[in-house]
Amino acid sequence: MANTGLRPDEVKRIQYRDVEIIEDEDTDETILLIEVRGKRGVGYCKSMIGAVLPFERLIKRNNPKPHDLVFSADHKKQFNNILEKEGLKFDRDGNRRTAYSLRHSYICFRLMDGADVYQVAKNCRTSVEMIEKHYASHIKNSLDASAINVRKSKRKVR
Repeated sequence: MANTGLRPDEVKRIQYRDVEIIEDEDTDETILLIEVRGKRGVGYCKSMIGAVLPFERLIKRNNPKPHDLVFSADHKKQFNNILEKEGLKFDRDGNRRTAYSLRHSYICFRLMDGADVYQVAKNCRTSVEMIEKHYASHIKNSLDASAINVRKSKRKVR
């Protein structure tokens, strides 16, 4: 989820037939192309390269049929158990971490890496407004002053 930006409810419905390992023409990287079934119908998601190896391990371990769910167990419960076991259920400000935190991390990392906010919104099946309201506010320290404080060069007087 941290490599795709998928919502927990979207992940719950993903079947193996919905995921394709592809060579992306734009990046020349191997990624996942995911057909996402959500509240507004079918949308698409292109993953980061970090999602490919875990997906390949799931295929090898589970030998699935196309209609099998990728996450047959309750992934939110599994994630919460890991957070509890590792003492990471709360961040340093006392905010609770949840499975949704992985989507939040994905969006923030993409923005900090300079991704176009419109493309991130499209890939995550949300709006630019939602990203600016709920995600971009958390990355204020990563603002690039050199990109903000751009000045036109002065024209030479002849």
